[in-house]
Amino acid sequence: MVALLPPLEAPVDPVDALRRIAFLLERTRAGTYRVEAFRNAVKTLRTVDADELAERAEAGTLQEIPGIGKSTSGVIAEALSGELPGYLESLQDKVGGPLVEGGEELYAMLRGDCHLHSDWSDGGSPIDEMVLTGVELGHEWMVLTDHSPQLRVANGLTVERLKQQLKIVDGVNRSLAGHFTLLKGIEVDILDDGSLDQTDEMLGRLDLVTASVHSKLRMNADPMTRRMVAAVSNPRVNVLGHCTGRLVEGSRGTRPQSEFDARAVFEACAEHGTAVEVNSRPERCDPPDELVTLALDIGCLFSIDSDAHAPGQLDMKAYGCERAERLGIPPERIVTTWDVDRVREWAAP
Repeated sequence: MVALLPPLEAPVDPVDALRRIAFLLERTRAGTYRVEAFRNAVKTLRTVDADELAERAEAGTLQEIPGIGKSTSGVIAEALSGELPGYLESLQDKVGGPLVEGGEELYAMLRGDCHLHSDWSDGGSPIDEMVLTGVELGHEWMVLTDHSPQLRVANGLTVERLKQQLKIVDGVNRSLAGHFTLLKGIEVDILDDGSLDQTDEMLGRLDLVTASVHSKLRMNADPMTRRMVAAVSNPRVNVLGHCTGRLVEGSRGTRPQSEFDARAVFEACAEHGTAVEVNSRPERCDPPDELVTLALDIGCLFSIDSDAHAPGQLDMKAYGCERAERLGIPPERIVTTWDVDRVREWAAP
């Protein structure tokens, strides 16, 4: 079951200290530049011999290693001396607790996540780091859902790149068999006519498909409704991602929600067993409360997802759990509380 990470205590491995700092910065939406300094330092340390690292720490020459700066060298030196790095201790005290009050019981019931990204599209970390963090948080399964080809700005996956990624997912599952399952997936764009931005053959090779609108968000209500109803009625689609497309805060500014007949869309979701995503990103908070309530009344399934683009953002599902618990969504109707076998059975066309 998913749980809050306990704070690290001394002594701590330098890599673990750097990873935890990056995680804490990511879960509180710190600037990318700050996070990258610690993520890049982790990559560097994994290529440096332990004896050399200790010698450089003793000599005060850690910053001569490419990719190690003033802040990261301080963390490394303190960790190697057996201390809990001061910056890590400060972050754990300030931002290491729950992200939001409420939803704790539901958060503990989560087993998986149907929407997350790696550096294969617009995520900031490789697949193995996303998986490792998911395992540390207590996930039993996650679905890798990098973007589809049309979303070029997000480095969407062509057929060939998706085929390559599926081989990596197979490797992850071989190495973690019996402990964790990485499901094959995609966040596929819903095209203007409601068709999906990936070949049917490739969609058929996936375990689960999250479908989202990313273009022409201001389309008139009637064609937008037809577009979304067609997508959620497709037997290949399992989750309707961030259905209104709105932005309510954050560095990208705000954006109004798309106009569509929500009742018609959610009735199609209920009829075809497509889950309505409760997107947990604070800047999306999508769907708004009144649409969650409508989908609940209609009888829809739900998926509480992180839409994580970095490992620390996997923890953002706490925001979605607070909303779901407050709005009265029964846990049994939330697919991310299900075990992996039940998810696979439900997601199969």
